[in-house]
Amino acid sequence: MEQLRKNLLPIIAAFIWGTAFVAQGVGAEYLPPFAFNTVRSMIAVATLLIVILIFSKFRKIPFLPPKKQRKDLVFGGICCGAVLTIASGLQQAGLGETDPGKAGFITALYIVLVPIAGIFLKKKAPLTVWVAVVLATVGLYFLCIKEGFTIEHSDFLVLLCAIAFTAHILVIDHFTQKVDGMRLSCMQFAVVALLSAIISLCSESPDWSLLSLCTVPLLYTGVLSSGVAYTLQIISQRGANPTVVSLLMSLESVFAVLAGLVFGDTMGVREWVGCGLMLSAVVFAQLPPLDKIKKKV
Repeated sequence: MEQLRKNLLPIIAAFIWGTAFVAQGVGAEYLPPFAFNTVRSMIAVATLLIVILIFSKFRKIPFLPPKKQRKDLVFGGICCGAVLTIASGLQQAGLGETDPGKAGFITALYIVLVPIAGIFLKKKAPLTVWVAVVLATVGLYFLCIKEGFTIEHSDFLVLLCAIAFTAHILVIDHFTQKVDGMRLSCMQFAVVALLSAIISLCSESPDWSLLSLCTVPLLYTGVLSSGVAYTLQIISQRGANPTVVSLLMSLESVFAVLAGLVFGDTMGVREWVGCGLMLSAVVFAQLPPLDKIKKKV
């Protein structure tokens, strides 16, 4: 069950995020980045509060967390929420101007940044995982980049977003060992909603009359992409290797392309090769470290 939690939940989260790229792109046409994220985060908080309440009733446990966890929960929520505000804001801003495929590739570069950061945090990844990271990076390039690769202003925003998501994964890795995953997710989105609202008031001029035109994208990203998928990420990271989890979550690019098939897109040899390399990377990441294999031999 533990292995299933660590491997299956990030893939489910990746599926939701991959299909949410379309919804985010639609939302970017009607609302500026931080206004959009304010609303979707408020929806996420409401969703998670309902889920926590139901779980509390079902398990017959208090709705509020134990006193010894509250300090870590508040501090963890502030740290995770602050980083996620930056990451999601940059991503939403980039999606409004760049090609979704290129945005997906650049965002998923956290699969390279996480193990590099892990070296400095004494969370080293085995050789098999590094091979998986290389395979996944090449696979993402084939999958997402269809023309010449040039970095423009919007792409630079998405690159900064990838760095922020790297920090988010590592911060979650720290706090998920100390507090309940659903409560941490709820707290982080309360922080995201507050910070995004402040930034939106100071720097944006949203036309709230357009809110009704992106109701479906807001509900999809608020309930599923934020409320469900980020909670699954937090739960799956407890006790797991952050590099492996980030690799599984990068499958969002594969699911984004596959979702496009449903809406009439086509896949050529290049895209199929990319999918194959991504799936090979996932298999490699599940292999035992080479030193353990040698010991068995």
